Amino acid sequence: MLATLIISAAVAVPLLVLAIFLFNGKGAFLIAGFNTMAPEKQKTYNVRALCRAVALLLVAISTVIMIMPIAIYLEIEWLFYTTIASTIVLPIVFAIYANTGNRFRK
Repeated sequence: MLATLIISAAVAVPLLVLAIFLFNGKGAFLIAGFNTMAPEKQKTYNVRALCRAVALLLVAISTVIMIMPIAIYLEIEWLFYTTIASTIVLPIVFAIYANTGNRFRK
């Protein structure tokens, strides 16, 4: 149990640190796809809103990751599988959300 908690914390804490960095509107260079755009195209995006959205995603994923060892310790099988599914589904849903409707365009 302790090893699971340590591993989960080792993954979740850096994600939270990155989330804090992104909440401040900095770190757009860490967002995949955005950092490879031409500077002219990057100017058409609301960088602060994009950073905040990615930060919320990172907070959600780190929260789910920290619930996983609790599910293992309490032997709640459905919660364990739900955390795994959430870790997979959240980024997919976010990618669809971010790439439809021009949400982050100026």
